[in-house]
Amino acid sequence: MEYTDILIDIRKIVRSINLESKRIEKEYGISIPQLLCLSYLKEKEEFKASHSELKVFLQLNASTISGLIRRLEKKGLIARLPKIGDKRVSYIVITAHGVDLLNKIPPLMHDRLTQKLQKLSDNELENLQQSLKQIVSIMDIEDIDAAPMITSGEPDGEV
Repeated sequence: MEYTDILIDIRKIVRSINLESKRIEKEYGISIPQLLCLSYLKEKEEFKASHSELKVFLQLNASTISGLIRRLEKKGLIARLPKIGDKRVSYIVITAHGVDLLNKIPPLMHDRLTQKLQKLSDNELENLQQSLKQIVSIMDIEDIDAAPMITSGEPDGEV
């Protein structure tokens, strides 16, 4: 195997992530981070979370989360509910429209990959992880923050 084969495989991974992100955006009108936000809210007790909980889950900065929430609210996919007893704090809640949209979207690459990784043996997982760590080291990108989910959205960009 030549090193160019490895570069091509890495490019295939990056390209497939970008294509999926564009397809979801085009077909359903939301970005992958917005979709992940809706999914998170759907799984939460009472379908609600605070701004800071979403920030931690999505590993995005506060202003990016605010923009994401604003766009989802404008689309009617979430709503803000004031906290009882403290009007300064509000919860983000998924709406029925948001749940309907989630039910229409097929499983993401992230979900499919997770299912397949769970089927690997411990030894296979260890080998894969070591190989990926070596690639990260070779690329000198150990210090880049990354969420444990596959998206093409940039942490500082519009999501």
